[in-house]
Amino acid sequence: MMDLTMDMGHRAALLAVQAAACSASGPPGNIESSRWQFQQVHSKFPASFFGPHTLGSRSARMLGSAYLQGGPGGMPPPGQPGTSGQQNGAGGKDDSYFTESRKGEVNELRTLLRTFGTEKDRQRKRDIMKKVIAYMTLGIDVSRLFTEMMLAIETRDLVIKKMVYLFLCNYAETHPDLAQMCTNTLVKDSGNEDPMVRGLALRALCSLRLPQMIEYTSEPLRRSLQDGHAYVRKTGVMGILKMYHLNREEFDRKAFTDILYDMLRDPDSSVVSNCILVLNEIMEEEGGMALNRAVMLHLLNRIHEFSEFGILSVLDLIPRYIPANDEEGFQIMNLLDPVLRTANSSAVCATIRAFLSIAESIGKRPGDDRDPDSPTVDDLKKQVCIRIRAPLVTLMSSGSSELTYVLLKYVDQLIDLCPGIFDEEYRMFYVRFSDASHIKHSKVRLLAKLANPQTAPDIVAEMGELVADGDETMGRLAVRSMGAIALHDTGGQGCVESIARRLVEMLDLQVPHVSSEAATALAGLARRHPDTIAVMSAPLPRALRYITEPQGKASVIFLLGEYGESIQEAPYSLEKVIDNYDNIVDDGVKTALLAATVKLFFHRPPECQHMLGRLFKKATEDVSSQDLHDRALFYYRLLRSSPDPDIVKSIISKSMTMSTRQFAEEDDSELKAALMDEFNTLCTVYRCKPENFIEDANIVPFVRMPKEHPLPSDAPLAPVPDPGVNAVTDQLGGASITEQQGQAAPPPPAPAVTSGEVDLLGFGFDEPATPAPVSSAGSLQSLSLKASVTLSGDAYQSLWGSVPDGEAIVTPALPMRTAPSATDAVEASLKTFNVFTMASGELPTEFKFFLYGQEEDAFGGGFFLIQAIMLKAPASLSLTIKVSGGDPDPTKRKEKTDQLIELIKSSLGQYI
Repeated sequence: MMDLTMDMGHRAALLAVQAAACSASGPPGNIESSRWQFQQVHSKFPASFFGPHTLGSRSARMLGSAYLQGGPGGMPPPGQPGTSGQQNGAGGKDDSYFTESRKGEVNELRTLLRTFGTEKDRQRKRDIMKKVIAYMTLGIDVSRLFTEMMLAIETRDLVIKKMVYLFLCNYAETHPDLAQMCTNTLVKDSGNEDPMVRGLALRALCSLRLPQMIEYTSEPLRRSLQDGHAYVRKTGVMGILKMYHLNREEFDRKAFTDILYDMLRDPDSSVVSNCILVLNEIMEEEGGMALNRAVMLHLLNRIHEFSEFGILSVLDLIPRYIPANDEEGFQIMNLLDPVLRTANSSAVCATIRAFLSIAESIGKRPGDDRDPDSPTVDDLKKQVCIRIRAPLVTLMSSGSSELTYVLLKYVDQLIDLCPGIFDEEYRMFYVRFSDASHIKHSKVRLLAKLANPQTAPDIVAEMGELVADGDETMGRLAVRSMGAIALHDTGGQGCVESIARRLVEMLDLQVPHVSSEAATALAGLARRHPDTIAVMSAPLPRALRYITEPQGKASVIFLLGEYGESIQEAPYSLEKVIDNYDNIVDDGVKTALLAATVKLFFHRPPECQHMLGRLFKKATEDVSSQDLHDRALFYYRLLRSSPDPDIVKSIISKSMTMSTRQFAEEDDSELKAALMDEFNTLCTVYRCKPENFIEDANIVPFVRMPKEHPLPSDAPLAPVPDPGVNAVTDQLGGASITEQQGQAAPPPPAPAVTSGEVDLLGFGFDEPATPAPVSSAGSLQSLSLKASVTLSGDAYQSLWGSVPDGEAIVTPALPMRTAPSATDAVEASLKTFNVFTMASGELPTEFKFFLYGQEEDAFGGGFFLIQAIMLKAPASLSLTIKVSGGDPDPTKRKEKTDQLIELIKSSLGQYI
């Protein structure tokens, strides 16, 4: 009986494996799982055949389970621990929905969806929806559930509603008839009282992307642009872009482009950033969205409101903007300076590109009839590179390997623009053990460009250590970098000879790639510095026997032919190579051998005559290289037909010494200039022009705007605000404000606003009436301020800091009838009373002014430094006054301060 049980157990195992094999060989997409077939076979036998004490039971289970699981990563049969979707008791359900489906499970989902409306458990509803979405993601056609999914859309659960919208959008293109069924529901949801539902419905409606849906989409889309919630508006802006790609005629008919320009004034910054992106894509054929001074200043004034993503969209516009004059360009640069201190590498790189573009626009060029003291384009670019050096090095040292690689590419490009800028930071470019290989290679290439008489010794020593690195590419690059330093003669006195001796030592190393690269570097070095041949001549014959790489062997042969007159063994070394000509495979070695032997023949004819004849015979019969064959015939006929050997010598033995610091093939100045125009793009990483990797139809033209400014170049400018503290600059703890009239900012930060000179986007600023001067009466007669005072920003900061905060006079908030609309009217009113403005700015809830005035010398000549804060709602004025110098009597100081407060109140009589 035991034998019969064991036999039946083995039969069960074989049947299980056969059943699994049949299932595994079935057509793709069959949702019947092989593990279920095994379970069905298993159920055909009595339980006694698979008892715990029979060998057949263990064999069946082991063989069947091993085959069905498909190895270590397989899935256990249903009903055993670890099965996906199994109830875990107290632990709840498994969150993995992307598992192989079972037979009829789509029908089961249909049944569950039909009871969806009566299901009370919200989590159970979500699980059903997740299962449908999981099947859809795996490629299983669940479009049969379309009707049931449509019924499930009537819910208040945003998670379920979002999954239903995803289901509808996924099957819209393949099942347009079914998609039209949901049109009324989506249109209805786009008017829901919940803004999240409105936004989700609008996004789903625009994502259907069916031409026949345009008539249903236009009106909800237009309505969303005037919605009271920012999420709906920014979703509508992106929906405009989808309509543009779907039906441009309808897009133009609805005049959505003009609407987008109007929405640049939207109070929500996320809506504005979306408008910028959409306009840039819509108008890419014209080079991007149209820019003028009003648009640019408006966006810069609000840059403190944008998120990091929004700030990048604004920064990308600056390179295309042409400043009205030099002062405006400097104000924009001062505004963007705090962004360089952020940890956002994208913002920093975009700011660098903006700085370089502004420098290109406002810098003085040869032939300009400007002030001789005006900075040139090169001077401004150098100042920009100095300013951005520290932020770049900091980001490069603290970022990921991918980010570091890109930043190293940017540094390489900036070094080409302004050589020597990063020389002081050369130690930051040393190779670290933990660096990735591509980072190490980039650093080694850069170190050669950072060499100067002070840094070259350390850099060359570092390169010498890297030569023996286990990475072959690293060793090659280290040798090439040492050769580049010597070739360009950037290391100072004695550096060339020192590097030449190091390279000579490398010729004898038993490392093939190092010896080959050293020989190649010596060949170039000998052409640039012929006096180094005395250092390298002795080991060349020996090196020719051991160097195996074609490039290195060709370099040694070149040196023996070029300088063989002073190398005793040169002809004999070349003769051995000629005798082994048939074993030479590389055509470059053969060509170098031919040229070297012919050249050496004119220096040492007796020793080279016979071997040159043998070489001519072999080279002219060699058909492996047409160039080699023709060159050998040319040399042979030239020597045979020329009546005067000196003429032939003058042709063949022309000196190969270089008169410049680089070879012709290394001159890529044109490419470097083109890459600077594409800074902060993939062109920098790939080091090629965009047309080399982008189709011409997809290249967006770079158009700078505006061509003409409404103001003359010498017109006074509206000050531009500083971004202050926001998502990008919050780590700065505050930001300095833009200087007015070329003066520096005071210690307390305060952003400035545009003046009333420019009507930004048709806002229609009212021109405030300047009040007439009010004569000082009574107690005001004893306070006399100078009508003309010159005070620099540094002096203001020094005076403010010299007065302790405890001596400052702070007034309580003075109620105001109304807050000013702009800072200009306040500044003009104060100026009539000889109270001048150092800087001013507008924040969302208040205006800030930094004011000053000076007493007449006859009354002590003291300075009054004032910080004024005007709240917008409720309108009020607060003053903080510090007195520096003047009468030391505290009583008189207090009296004069009170008089100054009354004077300020009188000057602002229209508001107080």
